Amino acid sequence: MSDVCFFWFRRDLRLHDNAGLYHALKGERPVVPLFIFDREILDELEDKKDARVEFIHDTLREMRQELRGLGSSMVIRYGHPLEVWKTLLEEYDIGAVYANRDYEPYAIQRDEKVQKLLKEKGAAFHTFKDHVVFEKDEVLKDDGEPYVVFTPYSRKWKEKLDSRPARAANGPGEEETISYYLKPYSTEDYFGNFLNMEEQPLPGLEEMGFERTDIGIPPKAVSRGLIRNYDKTRNFPAQDGTSRLGIHFRFGTISIREKARRARQLNATFLNELIWRDFYAMILAHFPHVVGRAFREKYDYIEWRNDESEFQKWCEGKTGYPIVDAGMRQLNQAGYMHNRVRMITASFLAKHLLIDWRWGEAYFAKKLLDYELASNNGGWQWAAGSGTDAAPYFRIFNPYSQQEKFDKDLKYVKKWVPEYGTSDYPDPIVDHKEARERCLETYKAGLSRAEEG
Repeated sequence: MSDVCFFWFRRDLRLHDNAGLYHALKGERPVVPLFIFDREILDELEDKKDARVEFIHDTLREMRQELRGLGSSMVIRYGHPLEVWKTLLEEYDIGAVYANRDYEPYAIQRDEKVQKLLKEKGAAFHTFKDHVVFEKDEVLKDDGEPYVVFTPYSRKWKEKLDSRPARAANGPGEEETISYYLKPYSTEDYFGNFLNMEEQPLPGLEEMGFERTDIGIPPKAVSRGLIRNYDKTRNFPAQDGTSRLGIHFRFGTISIREKARRARQLNATFLNELIWRDFYAMILAHFPHVVGRAFREKYDYIEWRNDESEFQKWCEGKTGYPIVDAGMRQLNQAGYMHNRVRMITASFLAKHLLIDWRWGEAYFAKKLLDYELASNNGGWQWAAGSGTDAAPYFRIFNPYSQQEKFDKDLKYVKKWVPEYGTSDYPDPIVDHKEARERCLETYKAGLSRAEEG
């Protein structure tokens, strides 16, 4: 086949406002869309009823349908990326490969190997920023060092966002200026540059060893009213007061720029949540030791109890603490847990039960539809007291007062724990007061050991 360019979809499953795709389509070569079901990732998934894999599969089917309307299709392969690329280089005369950057450690190593292979074959590998608004070195302290506290980082982030206004790209009716950094990529202007080809096969879920699930995926359309009232509703788990967009950000079925533009206009609190994503991605990039170790290394001296039977009860939502159990059951059944409840359940595991936060982090990674390494790690380290902006170890969530404050009418609890208030509901596996005192003693002893050497 004549000289072509490939665009490699990864965490950016959309044709519109896609930075790397925009640059690929603007080039001189016809563009071949590609997705690889990565066995390096899929083979590690224990549960073969994984709604995330199903979501990717369904999204690719929709994208392929859209490409069919443009006279093109998508090459979709299942295998180890390096081996897939070796095969593609034999099948196609590839002049260049375009992709958006992925910032997780495995992805960085994968891309380095692919880039080396492509270079050996005379093909260029171009990558672009698309998954975040600002990358690791774009928002730094005045001395060039990375921020390790969120508030000053967010302040600098917003200053940078507003520092280079440009005339709006969307014509009359839009605000006269929008941030340069949130300007959309008009990929649709270049859709004619996709390679004309017949429909390519899509591997079945069953072929890859997976099954369909009954877990529903939240819609990617969110009302302006919800975003406008986000600061008032986001803490109450019984309300439909959060966007549930996490899975769409995770796999790029929506543009982070698009949502940041809307949030900037409608609600500062929602915008802050998007800034947290950038912040944790920056932390992971600058401090890769957080994968597996505490951000503040002295917290690695804490001696965890790691009671496996108590961990199992926490996983199943049978701790005898209603707000904790409701959260865990929501996670197990829906692949989602309300953000406020994530903090409560994480704090309970690390501080009430003194179970290593990494156990909880790994469990969330298995279950969450919106799992992202950087944000999941950052949230768990915050709850355990070992991360950036972490709550001091002596600040321990009281599950009862949290429930009283955020689910006073027990609507959330009763939805997910229907036996609450009956003899079938278990007694608390630990006394709150005793657990708090034990946590304080354990943390204090661990931090003392760290100081001693």
